[in-house]
Amino acid sequence: MGSIIIAGTQSGVGKTTISIGIMAALKARGLAVQPFKTGPDFIDPAYHRHVTGRVSRNLDGWMMGKKAVREVYARAGADTDISVIEGAMGLFDGIGRGLTEGSAAEVARLTGAPVILVVDARSMAGSAAAVVKGFETLDPDVRIAGVILNRVGSARHEEMLRAAIKRHCRAKVIGAIPREDGLDIPSRHLGLTTDVAGILTPKFVKSLKALIEKSLDMDALLKIAGRAERVEGRAKAMSSIKSKSSSRLAVAMDEAFCFYYQDNLDLLRSYGIEIVPFSPLKDGGLPENISGIYLGGGYPEMYARGLASNDFVKRGILDAARGGMPIYAECGGFMYLTEGITDIEGVYHPMAGIFPTRTRMLKERKALGYREVVVAGAGTLFPQGGVARGHEYHYSEIDPMPKGVGRAYTMRSGADKELGREGYVKGNMLASYVHLHFMSNRRFARSFAEKIKRVCSKSKVTVPPFSRG
Repeated sequence: MGSIIIAGTQSGVGKTTISIGIMAALKARGLAVQPFKTGPDFIDPAYHRHVTGRVSRNLDGWMMGKKAVREVYARAGADTDISVIEGAMGLFDGIGRGLTEGSAAEVARLTGAPVILVVDARSMAGSAAAVVKGFETLDPDVRIAGVILNRVGSARHEEMLRAAIKRHCRAKVIGAIPREDGLDIPSRHLGLTTDVAGILTPKFVKSLKALIEKSLDMDALLKIAGRAERVEGRAKAMSSIKSKSSSRLAVAMDEAFCFYYQDNLDLLRSYGIEIVPFSPLKDGGLPENISGIYLGGGYPEMYARGLASNDFVKRGILDAARGGMPIYAECGGFMYLTEGITDIEGVYHPMAGIFPTRTRMLKERKALGYREVVVAGAGTLFPQGGVARGHEYHYSEIDPMPKGVGRAYTMRSGADKELGREGYVKGNMLASYVHLHFMSNRRFARSFAEKIKRVCSKSKVTVPPFSRG
């Protein structure tokens, strides 16, 4: 039945809530829904997965590359009825400087998916037509096929909005959603809250689905989706590719560590790595017979007390590091590998203590933006001279890292501003604040996989036995 992009005129217009409601309504019709999220976000995809039962994939032309966007989009949606892509920020908001690279509009051009534009209609009447008209005419290669009016105040208000858009715009209004208290998803400093099950309760999803079905013309939406262009991609999922190797990679997955690009994990699987989830928060040690450790991002500061008290996992990681096991950590995972985290209230929580620095939470955001890294030296987990792209977003900072700790990366922003050296190296460990997307350079995933196999074929690392606490 094709695909659609749910995009907004700007941030805060209700895209996520509406996208989730549409996904729930489509699934209730018996359709297999493949969700996607434009941009580098981790939190919205978790909401998508909760509602659809399918892993939500990121689509980002700047971070992944245009070819990878088309491949992931085609492959992930190949066995489903409809793909629903939630946009990030405003439709044409990309890496900045007036450029749409990395934007939902770029994804629309690459995938051929028609756009459903969400307009926050509060305090507007005829001016809504001017907004829609501007979005329609800015880029002729991006099709605004439908409009959803959100936060409509009354029946009279809706009538004025519809009349103005019908008179001046090509796109048709396919829905008008009234203001509803209690159906907004609460935000945190890094986006939406990660308490997926606590927010998307069965009652909440049922109410949201009912609101969408009452307020939107779902048949019209499906007709628009059916006009999407067809994009060919590799039919075989990377995760189904067989390998002779059975090297096991322990991946931290719990409430504290939950930020991973699914395609990173699938690429590692395709290179012969078995993904073994574990919890630094709850488990009684590391999984058995592992050959490497991957610590992704999340909110370790929110669970710092529990992480600090789990000496079994901390000791296991320390022993693994001393034994030469490859360990890769990003953002929250990097924070966990420092000596400790001082939370926003000034309370210090000791962590794994591998890197000789401490992490401190801040009230103001420390870093936000796209990043491109170049591997400056040899002997790290990633190939020397390799270039990869990712994203950085955090409210913490570390104390000055001692000069004796190596730096793997030279780093610059999405706007090509030089940001100095980063990517801290110690033995077979590499830790960074940057979340890399391995689809930007598959050699990074291959190199990591080969390092795991090579190092652990020479020496086995003994770690405390695994038990689930």
